[in-house]
Amino acid sequence: MQQGFFRASDMVNHDHHAIISFGETKLLNHLASARAPGVGKYGGVEMNRNSARLLAQNPQILKRLAKYMAQQCFRNTVLEDFHAGITPYSEAGDYSDVVVKTPAGTIPWSKLSRLNDQEMKTLMIDVVNRTYLLLQTLFDEEVGSYLIQTLSQQDLMPNWNDPQ
Repeated sequence: MQQGFFRASDMVNHDHHAIISFGETKLLNHLASARAPGVGKYGGVEMNRNSARLLAQNPQILKRLAKYMAQQCFRNTVLEDFHAGITPYSEAGDYSDVVVKTPAGTIPWSKLSRLNDQEMKTLMIDVVNRTYLLLQTLFDEEVGSYLIQTLSQQDLMPNWNDPQ
């Protein structure tokens, strides 16, 4: 099951923000603002100075943000649907004994393309859209600050390896 950018239990209630349902995914949507999300009154991008300082001065928060971004923008995409199929059994353990039989012949597992062109295109569109949404969230003064503050206090992906 995919998750949105914030668990419901982590959300603060802002009058101009709402959680909307997008399939099973909960996404933060910036609803009532005279300006585009993340764009200041002079056309520049806003980010709370404290949040920017926390990011610049604390590599641990950057690592947590990187893991969160990878989960939200790549892991929780249509990749889940592609990954949901049956994984072949390999007695050798390295799949060197696995082949795919097609009408055109047999393909060794190591030579098999796992995604066709349309699946790759679908995946990349999903990744770009989710990255855009996360950037909008991050640069929203209130919600982005809340996300950075949350990451300064806890790792939302504690079972993932830290980036190197």
